[in-house]
Amino acid sequence: MSPGRTPGDVLREARRRDSRDKRGKVLSALNAMVERGECVTFTAVAKAAGVSTWLVYAEGVREHIERARSRQAARSHRDNQAGLTASQSSMATDLELTRADNQRLRAELETLRETVRRQLGQQLDQLGAADLAERIEDLTRQNRSLRGELDELKGLYAGSQRQLAETEDDLSAARASLRRMIRNENRPLF
Repeated sequence: MSPGRTPGDVLREARRRDSRDKRGKVLSALNAMVERGECVTFTAVAKAAGVSTWLVYAEGVREHIERARSRQAARSHRDNQAGLTASQSSMATDLELTRADNQRLRAELETLRETVRRQLGQQLDQLGAADLAERIEDLTRQNRSLRGELDELKGLYAGSQRQLAETEDDLSAARASLRRMIRNENRPLF
């Protein structure tokens, strides 16, 4: 701290610096939004700058945002008058064309689905009963084998559980014996 500066002076300077930095972030975010052609709102600017909405309404910041909003509104009005934006009838026509396209694509999709269903059905029909019986027998063999492995693993698990219980009993007995031995060693001799 410099001589003659009080802690209050240091705190005020830190607050001023923080305020300048945040206001600079707001103005940078605002300029970036304008350049990208994004719709400028107080909330959008606050979010883009990562600051509170309170700050964007503060004097010295609010005016910049209001000017940007006014410029955007004027530009939108000029674009409408110059015919640069789509009219209601143009948008309605585009919507109707899109709906017709969508309907055509849905019909095409349903036709393709039906074709795939028929082809799958034909493939299933070509599989003979012998092929299916062989496949069922193979799956049954695999099922029996897996059940045998499961039973074996269950037996190993039960044996491990018994061995664990015995080991825990032995450990408890060893601890009890050790405690007795320690007590006996720590008793006075007379």
